[in-house]
Amino acid sequence: MTSFAAHSDAAAPLISVLIPAKNEAGNIGQLVAEVSAALKPVCAFEVVLVDDGSTDGTAAEFIQSCQELGAQGQLLQHQASVGQSTAVATAARHALGRFLVTIDGDGQNDPADIPALLRAAQEVEPTAEHFCIAGYRKNRQDTEWKKFQSRIANGVRQRILNDQVPDSGCGLKLIPKQTWDVLPYFDHMHRFIPALVCRIGGTIRVVPVNHRARHVGVSKYTAWNRLWVGLVDMAGVAWLTRRAKHPVLAGHQRVAPATAVHEKSS
Repeated sequence: MTSFAAHSDAAAPLISVLIPAKNEAGNIGQLVAEVSAALKPVCAFEVVLVDDGSTDGTAAEFIQSCQELGAQGQLLQHQASVGQSTAVATAARHALGRFLVTIDGDGQNDPADIPALLRAAQEVEPTAEHFCIAGYRKNRQDTEWKKFQSRIANGVRQRILNDQVPDSGCGLKLIPKQTWDVLPYFDHMHRFIPALVCRIGGTIRVVPVNHRARHVGVSKYTAWNRLWVGLVDMAGVAWLTRRAKHPVLAGHQRVAPATAVHEKSS
């Protein structure tokens, strides 16, 4: 099996790690260091940070960390906060990698799990044009109340969408850039990436990943909020899914213009 390192090119990183962040100073520097430690032995990579209207030193901390570590990075700054989905979409639009890895900026996702997602992608890629490798926080480091909220939210989502993942709230996911480019964009879409990949006939794989307590700051929203705010979005995704068509080609021929055929024969 060909290794990912064989595909690496310093000018065109194999993966782009996408980090949406708002007021995550104190977390970002450590996160970039951990991403670098996890991926330098594996492949060429870049870190793409979208500073979503931060009012602290998130951007400066990111630049300093990339420079000190010698890590390839992109800093994109929104003039005002527009939310996590739009921040991820901005990062994806500017990313240079063949694979996109999304990760939360609060440090609760462990970058050491990214190579496992890459290995799963390597197994899937030969047989699937479109796919998503989704992290599963099997042993969550959250309060019992927050875990209860997540169970309810995931249960409702699974019943409506059947997106094949037990933990859609996990920010750690891998998706090919070519897959991302054909997904529909809407606010809150990052919560439905597996369902949207299923809609286009893609393959879903789930990989257990580590989950850590937040080191600095507080969560901006709760799973309970995501459930109720996302019900309309969930209905929209279900509507899109029911109307998806997957044509199978019976044939494909390229026909040269008659003038080109004539010139070749003469």
